[in-house]
Amino acid sequence: MTDAGKLYVVGTPIGNLSDFSPRGIETLESVDYIAAEDTRVTLRLLTHFGIKKTLLSYYKPHEAEKSAKILELLHDGNSVALVSDAGMPCISDPGVYLVQRCYEQGIPVESVPCCNAAIAAVAISGIDTARFAFEGFLPVNKKERQERLADISKLPHTLIYYEAPHKLRQTLADLAKSLGGGRNAALCRELTKLHEEVIRGTLDELNALYEQTEPRGEYVIVIEGAAPEQAEGMSLEQAAELARGYADGGMKLSEACKTAAQAAGVSRKELYKLLSGE
Repeated sequence: MTDAGKLYVVGTPIGNLSDFSPRGIETLESVDYIAAEDTRVTLRLLTHFGIKKTLLSYYKPHEAEKSAKILELLHDGNSVALVSDAGMPCISDPGVYLVQRCYEQGIPVESVPCCNAAIAAVAISGIDTARFAFEGFLPVNKKERQERLADISKLPHTLIYYEAPHKLRQTLADLAKSLGGGRNAALCRELTKLHEEVIRGTLDELNALYEQTEPRGEYVIVIEGAAPEQAEGMSLEQAAELARGYADGGMKLSEACKTAAQAAGVSRKELYKLLSGE
């Protein structure tokens, strides 16, 4: 029986091609196949670096179908690199389904990291970086969007969102309304590209700015977390979600409950009882 191949999750530049790592280039040169979110975009990248490989289409609406073919190739001993149009696959891009199936079927997965817009943005935003949560894109559905914003409105850590230019105005208005217009924020646009820009201000100020300015380019929105007084009044269920996040980040459950209870203004004992099942 042929040994299974390996899936390489390869990050690609988010704008400036000079950011592509030597290891990333070497990986794309060495694998048997490259699975790409958009083969046309990836072909331009490969052409720039003089790489010729067989491309496989892999995109979200058909991840299960596309994964079946890739898994077959991996089981036959082929190596496959998974790339998205820019940045790290699986982060607001296709890939999680395939990675999960690989682990289930005993196929090794290796990370070949590169740029990530969320991390680049929070690093240059001037907003607190000690604790932050990547929220990706807000839901398009109005009800789902309102529910999501309500869920995170009291969280004390920095929030990171992606947004397309044609949706930016509505998103800024929704964020200001739900989180409070006085929250400090940074709009990081066109990261690593020629017209990279960081615009800082309160959500109200940024909202007013883009009522007069046409959004251009891709945006990362970085927003400061809720102040302690804003977090007060958080429900026990919301506090539990906060504590789970701390625990997932490596805190002991008791410490996670203590920290979340202090931020939320709820009973530490009740919170621990809820999460521990005791």
